[in-house]
Amino acid sequence: MNSLINYKKEELEEHITPKFRVKQIYDWVYKKYQFSFDLMKNLPKDLKEDLSKNFSVLDLEIANKQISQDGSIKYLFTLKDAHTVEAVLLKMKGDEFDTSGKLIKEAKYTVCLSTQVGCKVGCSFCLTGKSGFIRDLEPAEIVAQMLLIKADNNFSVEKGVNIVYMGMGEPLDNLENVVKAIEIFAQKDGMAISTKRQTISTSGISSKIDKLGKLDLGVQLAISLHAVDNQTRDTLIPMNKAFPIETILDSVRAFPIDTRKRVMFEYIMIKDINDKLEHAKKLNKLLQGIKSKVNLIYFNPYENTEFSRPTQASMEAFKEYLNSKGVTCTIRESKGLDISAACGQLKEQKKSVSHETFKTEEEL
Repeated sequence: MNSLINYKKEELEEHITPKFRVKQIYDWVYKKYQFSFDLMKNLPKDLKEDLSKNFSVLDLEIANKQISQDGSIKYLFTLKDAHTVEAVLLKMKGDEFDTSGKLIKEAKYTVCLSTQVGCKVGCSFCLTGKSGFIRDLEPAEIVAQMLLIKADNNFSVEKGVNIVYMGMGEPLDNLENVVKAIEIFAQKDGMAISTKRQTISTSGISSKIDKLGKLDLGVQLAISLHAVDNQTRDTLIPMNKAFPIETILDSVRAFPIDTRKRVMFEYIMIKDINDKLEHAKKLNKLLQGIKSKVNLIYFNPYENTEFSRPTQASMEAFKEYLNSKGVTCTIRESKGLDISAACGQLKEQKKSVSHETFKTEEEL
């Protein structure tokens, strides 16, 4: 049985008649967060029965969640085949009020979504890759992560949320399904999350960057660079042997970017590996001619890792050097350090305590 949310609106209209019923179903699913056909009150009984025979709605459920003191929420989802994936709701800015207490700006959120069960890339610093690759997620399984997060937090349909495909898995390794999820998210009768508010974060499969660029979807691009020379990057990201830094940057230069936007370069800082001023100087040279922004990220430690978190001083020095050379550089505030926020931590935690009861939301 296929999930209803695997389809774009025009595709469903080929299966469900009359067409206005599809709009009604979209309203129930994407705006009212109602995932049972029986409770879609304005649908006729025979249509509900047909839908129940031919479609499911959600093929995953929330298995666990952890809430950070900073407002971030880490979700663990169980899929229909009992595998699990993670997603994170990041509170980027809180509500803003005027002096009278009136809300003038709502809080801003970003959701990091998974695209695969496991990952093929095998980054040496990443916990997800240590579990190996199991399978790609279907479009519906990507879309459902956002749906359940929005429903769980009682977000209105108008609530602006940004998407970053940078949870578990390499998005470009599952390009076809990710592209369809992007299109489903962007549909005006659905969640209406513009492609301009969706970012694909990739480890750098240059051939797939080229393919994505030719589709010209309007999405933003983030490159998980993490090193400034191929020797270091080969040890951190083995895939670099097939797609070295030079090929990645060539593909980035050809990628269609909104003139108001920049290509994001994610750079996880690891103590004594890539956090020296000499590395900042090399990075500055690499990015010449690219309209870019560098996002420095503290390495998020996990149990038994060989890598260490860098000092604040090294992060600041790295940032200040790049900014002094005209390269926009920021340090991403670490979020969720108290809730197993590194990708794959909650999944591994579930394995290690599979016979115990997870803490409830109130206990966290």
